[in-house]
Amino acid sequence: MPSSSFSLALLALLGPGAVALLLAIVTPLRNRISAIVLSLAAALSALGAAIVLVKGQLQPVPPQLVTIPWLLQDGIPFAEIGLRIDGISTSMLLVVTFVASCVQIFSVGYMHDESKPAQGRYFTYHSLFLTAMNILVLAPNLLQLFLGWELVGVTSYLLIGYYFKKPSAAKAAVKAFWVTKFADMGLLIGLLVLRSKVGSFDWDAAITPAAANVVTLLLFIAVMGKSAQFPLHIWLPDAMEGPTPVSALLHAATMVAAGVFLIVRGWPLFAVAESTRAFMLGLGSVTALIAATMALFQTDIKKVLAYSTCSQLGYMIAALGAGSLLGGFFHLTTHAFFKALLFLGAGSVIHAVHSNDIRDMGGLARKTPLTTLTFVIGALSLAGLPGLAGFFSKDLILEAVGEHGVSLPLLLLLFSAFLTALYMGRLLLRVFFGESSDKASHAHESGGFLILPLVMLAVPALATGYFGGMFGQLYGTAYHFHLGTTGVIAAGLGLLGLGLAFVLYRKSAEHPALLQPIARLIEFGPMDRLYEGGFHRIALPFAALIGWMDRYLVDGVMNLTGLAFVVSGQKIRRLQTGVATDYVLATVCGVLALVLYGVLR
Repeated sequence: MPSSSFSLALLALLGPGAVALLLAIVTPLRNRISAIVLSLAAALSALGAAIVLVKGQLQPVPPQLVTIPWLLQDGIPFAEIGLRIDGISTSMLLVVTFVASCVQIFSVGYMHDESKPAQGRYFTYHSLFLTAMNILVLAPNLLQLFLGWELVGVTSYLLIGYYFKKPSAAKAAVKAFWVTKFADMGLLIGLLVLRSKVGSFDWDAAITPAAANVVTLLLFIAVMGKSAQFPLHIWLPDAMEGPTPVSALLHAATMVAAGVFLIVRGWPLFAVAESTRAFMLGLGSVTALIAATMALFQTDIKKVLAYSTCSQLGYMIAALGAGSLLGGFFHLTTHAFFKALLFLGAGSVIHAVHSNDIRDMGGLARKTPLTTLTFVIGALSLAGLPGLAGFFSKDLILEAVGEHGVSLPLLLLLFSAFLTALYMGRLLLRVFFGESSDKASHAHESGGFLILPLVMLAVPALATGYFGGMFGQLYGTAYHFHLGTTGVIAAGLGLLGLGLAFVLYRKSAEHPALLQPIARLIEFGPMDRLYEGGFHRIALPFAALIGWMDRYLVDGVMNLTGLAFVVSGQKIRRLQTGVATDYVLATVCGVLALVLYGVLR
């Protein structure tokens, strides 16, 4: 591997984290200067990733590894750590660092009113999160990915709970942490099973189909948590309690995309695990539909986009389940750009209106024209409007799922495409083109730090779809775009959804009477209540039972045994009189007893 590529990859990997640690240690730097310095570090990281991608990575080449032994025992390494540079890792690295850079720049303006120490804390967490993601992306094996995976979990906990004095934010951070940690047990056990079966943690280890199904199913449990697949999606909407730029960071190209990246990176294992991929196809399509339905009935602009993220991740999982590596990863890339654009656009809107509720908005197209233009680009790309980035990647997924004819997953994904256009149409009409509310009457366009990232992200949200051939080369897969029957139907459903949104929501964000029961059911929060009921009625009583058994049975047996020894010791202690003649008498008696035993024998 060229030394320059390795150096640039190392810069992208360690640069933001090193600067963040420096700013965290040096007390005088924990202020607004950290915002500028860390934003520059993130931008340099993105620049390094772009150069690595351009320098020789635009064609399928064998993976280039730079590793060092780790955890030596008798001179034999337990594993290796280092860098893996190929088309998949460098393209993902560029996506992550570019989106993170845009979020950092946006944060400079968005977090301006925070105190100096709070800004230093925020930007330090942000950069450490980026470093953790880069460790994950460049991992040469599954063990190093696990390290980055867990660091991502810790730093996301810190970012979601940034407003830790706010009870709802603190609870959301804990909820996200524990749901994802519960799922991460699958990844840990999968690591151990893989090691026991093949003796290594390598991505391309030779493995039998039966063992691959076991390992990949365990790995997919972790993916369900990190990438918010049903029924482990419950943490994602609550994570909106963090600052809006955090939502853009976690729910676009980074944390939630880590699960999809794990599958893509470990494709040699998943490719031979047919049972796991069949499960992925079914669960991904179900998640896409359920989350799209939830998004339609939200009034918080950030929660609309959060459930939308769940839905689009379902598309990616379904594509990988159908065997389309390119479809899943290509949609991950396009989604990263337009979803980050949408979240940051939502941040600009919230900054202007000082409310998350779409009912407090309206008529913002006249007051915030640049925000409106960029948000519309992201929304239409998400809705799959022909010609935008989301259309090309979503079409690739639907073509892959429909390759073997009409199936239930295909129908679910097509209906999800219709719902996506419907809820994004509702959002656009209510926020930008509906009747202005009192709170929106004084809104104004955001400043340069907030607008620049929107423009930067709008370009790839428009154009990334036209680079499918390049991405196919990066992933070593042929890409041929053709607008087949499935693509035409999906495009038609998208346009139908936008048209229906205009009919239903052009005057109000309220749902028609036919949809009110569904809205009330979703507002009731059945999944959260199910988990709460299970926790209070099953988990807590079971824990109380185990506690009673531990306290009175296990501890009781041990305490009784100890008491028996204490009592017997006290009884035997009386034999120790301290009188020498007693001991002589006991000795003589013992000798006589032995003599008699010998004679009689």
